[in-house]
Amino acid sequence: MTNTSDDPALSVLRYAAGQVEEKLLKLLPKAVDLEQRVIDAMAYALMAGGKRVRPFLVMESAQLFGVGESSAIRVAAAVECAHTYSLIHDDLPCMDDDDMRRGQPSVHKKFDEATAVLAGDALLTLAFEILSDEKTHADARVRCELITYLAKALGVNGMVGGQMFDLLAENQELDKIRITRLQRMKTGALIVFSGEAGAILGKAEVRRRHAIKGYSHDVGLAFQITDDLLDEEGNSEALGKTAGKDAAAGKATLVSLMGVEQARTKAEMLTEQAVTHLEIFGRKAENLRNLAKFIINRAS
Repeated sequence: MTNTSDDPALSVLRYAAGQVEEKLLKLLPKAVDLEQRVIDAMAYALMAGGKRVRPFLVMESAQLFGVGESSAIRVAAAVECAHTYSLIHDDLPCMDDDDMRRGQPSVHKKFDEATAVLAGDALLTLAFEILSDEKTHADARVRCELITYLAKALGVNGMVGGQMFDLLAENQELDKIRITRLQRMKTGALIVFSGEAGAILGKAEVRRRHAIKGYSHDVGLAFQITDDLLDEEGNSEALGKTAGKDAAAGKATLVSLMGVEQARTKAEMLTEQAVTHLEIFGRKAENLRNLAKFIINRAS
C-alpha cells in the first residue's frame, strides 16, 4: 500500500471528521444518574478516531444534490453512530473477539461486556432518533425514507445478515459469488446507504440517484477488499486492531480465494468503475473521485 500522507482526500476527510465529531458530542444524551456509564462508553467509542469515510460520503453526496450542511451533518452523525455500534458489537468475545479498536482497548475491555452491548444498542437507537427529528429534514417523507433505508442496510439483508454469514463461514469453502455477497451485506450496505443518503435528502431524480448508488456500491466492495489485504499484509500497530485474524480464523475472503495480486487488481478495477459513475456530476464530484483512490491506497 502506498503512503497516503499527501493524498488530496485526506485533508477533506479530516475536515469532515472534525465537523461530525463536533456534532456527535452535541447529540450525545446527557445523564442524570447511573446511566452516565453507558454514555461514557458511547463517547469513548465515538471519539476513538477513524477515517469517518461513511459520514464523509453522506456529506459529499448531499453536496452534489444541493442539500444544506445542517441536514447533511445530522445524517452523517447518525451513520457514524450506527457504524460505531457495529464496531463495538463486532469486537465482543462472542463475535470477532478483538481487544483493540482504532489503536485503543475495545469498549468491552475498557468497560465491560454488558456496558459494551448497551453502548452499541444505545448508539443504534440514537441513529434513528437523529433521523426522525425535524431538524434533520422538514419533510417527514424524507425522514421516513432515510429511516427505512438505514434499517434495511443494518438488518438481516444488510449488516446483521452479513455478520451472521461471516460467523458461519469460518472454515468453510465459499465461492466468489457468496464471498462477494457476504461483503456487500456486512460492509457494503452501510456504505451504499451513506452515498444514497444525500440523494434522499435532496429528492434527487432517478438517474442521478442511481449514479451515486452505483459509485457507493463499487467503493464499498473495494473498501472491503482493501481491508482484507491490510489484514493479510499489515501490522496491528498501523491498523489499530489485530492483524492476521481472518487467516487465523479460517475466514473466506476474496484475498484468500484470489490471492493478493488478483484481489488488488480487483479493487483497482472497482475503483475505476466507481469513478465512471460520477461523470454525470462533473467537477462537483472531485472529492468523491479522490476518496475512491484513497480507499485502495490507504495503509490502515
